Parts: sequence; C-alpha cells; structure tokens
Amino acid sequence: MKSYKNSETAPPIMQGAPPPPDMRLPMIDWDRPPWNRWAFQRVREFLPTAPIRRGDTPSELPAAHQDIEGLSYQTHTGETKTIARMMDDTYTDGMLIWLNGKVIHESYHNGMDQRSVHLAQSVSKSITATAGASLIEDGLLDPNAPIAEALPELAATAWNGATLQHVMDMATGVRYNETYDQRDSDVGKTDFACGWKPAPEGEDVSDWPACIWDQILGLKVKEAEHGGRFLYRSIETDVMAHAMERVTGQRLPEIISDRLWAPMGAEEDANITVDSSGYGLACGGISASLRDFSRFGIAMLNDGMVDGKQIIPRAWVDDVRGGQHGHFSDDGRKYFPNGHYRNQFWIEDKDTQAHVCLGVFGQTIYVAPEQGLVAVKLSTWPDFQDADMLAEAMTGFHAIACEFG
Repeated sequence: MKSYKNSETAPPIMQGAPPPPDMRLPMIDWDRPPWNRWAFQRVREFLPTAPIRRGDTPSELPAAHQDIEGLSYQTHTGETKTIARMMDDTYTDGMLIWLNGKVIHESYHNGMDQRSVHLAQSVSKSITATAGASLIEDGLLDPNAPIAEALPELAATAWNGATLQHVMDMATGVRYNETYDQRDSDVGKTDFACGWKPAPEGEDVSDWPACIWDQILGLKVKEAEHGGRFLYRSIETDVMAHAMERVTGQRLPEIISDRLWAPMGAEEDANITVDSSGYGLACGGISASLRDFSRFGIAMLNDGMVDGKQIIPRAWVDDVRGGQHGHFSDDGRKYFPNGHYRNQFWIEDKDTQAHVCLGVFGQTIYVAPEQGLVAVKLSTWPDFQDADMLAEAMTGFHAIACEFG
C-alpha cells in the first residue's frame, strides 16, 4: 500500500472496533509508509514511553498570522509552487513559522491538532544534546575529556580515546552501519535493541543486543582515527545520553525535563520511547507538540533566553552557530552543499549562523538568526531521506522570510 498526501483520501488505518487485519499497524513496518502517517502521532499507543514533564506555565507565543499559503516561490529545481502545494507535496502534518517575534503561520494536517504530539526522530538528538549543555556549563561533563572518563566501560570498546566533543560532532572512528532499509544493519539492530521493532522474519537474533547499552558495549571496531572524519551514526547520541545519565544519576527524560523542557515553558508533556532497561532513546525517540518544538527553536534563536532567563547556556548557542565546524561528508553535502555538523545540529552554511535539527521522514526545526526565523515542519514522507523534499521546504522557508520579514 502506497502513502497518501493530505489532498488524497486516507486509508482507514487502525479504524474500526477492532480494525480489520489489513488495516492494523504492522510492528515491523510502523515507521514505513503509509503506516507512518498514522503512527508518528500515536507512538505511545504501541510502544512503551516515559514522560518528559512540562513546566507549570507555558511561555507565550504571540501571533500575527499572515496568509503565507498562497505565496508562490521558485523551488531549487526551478519549479514555481505555492507554499500550500509544497506542504501537500511534502506530506506535512504540522508547520509553524515564527518571524520577527511572532507566529505568522500555524497549521495542522493529517488529523494532527495543537495538542497532538508527533515523533521527532533525529530532532531528538539536538534536544538531548542541548539538555546536556547545562551539564557542560556546570562542569559535570567536559567536551574535551575522553568519553571513557564518564563511562569507564567504553575503554573496552571502539570509543576508547574519543572525546565527548568527537561524539557530539559524530567524528569518532567507531564502525556503525546506518543503512535504514537493511534490517540487519547496525541501525536495524538499534531498532530491535530499543524495542521499536520485533526480530525480522527469518533472522537469527540470538546474538543481537537486548538494549541500547548492550549495543554500545558491543561496538569494538575502530575504522578511523577519532576526530578525523564526520560520519552520521545515531548511536553516538545514545553514548552522550548515557554519559548524561551517569553523571547526574537521573534518567534521560528527567534530565530533559529539568534542564530544558520545563524551563523553556513547554505547553504539553513530551514523551520518549524506552528500551527494556528503561533507557530513553536519545537518538530518535522523542514525541512532542508542534508548538513545543517551536519553543525549543525560538529559545535557540533568542540566544538561549526564555522570558528573561538563560535556560540554554549562551556558550552552547554560540558554539552551535559558529564553533569549530571541522569535517563533513559527501552525503551531508547533498542536503547542505556548504554545510557542517556541530553538537548534534546540522549547519546549513558555515558562513551563516543558521542551524537545523533534522529527523528522517521530514522532521525539521530550522533556526536562522539573521532572518529572525524559526520554521518547524513535522512530516511523514514516504522515504527515510529525500533531499529534494527537504530542499523544497527549506527554499520555501527562505521565501517566506523574504516576503514577510
């Protein structure tokens, strides 16, 4: 069954009491199309999760709505589209545009509404790392220290000799295969270890890791010098998150709540999927509302300040925007030709301050300080990755900023 746009008739996924067998969510493929169009808003209905608690009082999101959907712009391929058509063509579930201190657009699609939470996928990486920024400021973690200082067990793995900064920049030499459509790749084993997926049919999983920590300890092959390359590997975020848990004695959802989610004035509880050991999946397991993802982006835009309080260390924000952006890769340049990667954020262009949180299937938080812009788009693309769909959305964001800024 193929996926469907918002302008098309949706199949009756999980409808009925009970749903007919052919419309029930297949656990091996819940994140694939068309199932992801239903599943990404309802993760806690079929996976174990832990709450990331909001604060007592939501921070304000003043609005001055503009009619952006009729805006025509030229895409990266030279095609003329409206913002409305871009949203439909890129399988949008929710989109919010913050420009010059106001919400100028907020819309929901595919059954999503203001209180719905939506899976962030790898946007979770940027949120986790930013929650860890105050641990760095407090001296509990040192980016330049070996990661094995916080997690001594890693001395017996391929992370031996790598620093926390190497981990945050995905610049270690650890071998980890992130081939999404290969069931027995390392990231496929992560799906199994974190509890997202059952064993693939016909696959002997007797030696597969039972939880994420087991997988981390089992990665013992160093294939490059630490600090000598950039290679996107989701497991690096989980290494950082385990270090955060170790130095605080708290679980990851508590850390994120205490150090980011509650202080920034989140309106809704978020949640994070947990594995059999109770570990929250830092690399992709967070679900939250569109407005709260926007609050995170706005806090980054405003130098880490929320309602006059410094809730994200200014040094962290500055380092994301203009830190030592060393290595990148050809795969990364498909998305950002002049880009880099720093502290679990994608850098759109090393010559500007703009940065991006990205997750597969189209999750995006784009922060452009020079334009006073935060653009948040939650989606359920038919494919894990689609450089054209991302470029189409990013070009649209720039067009909106130029027209309404």
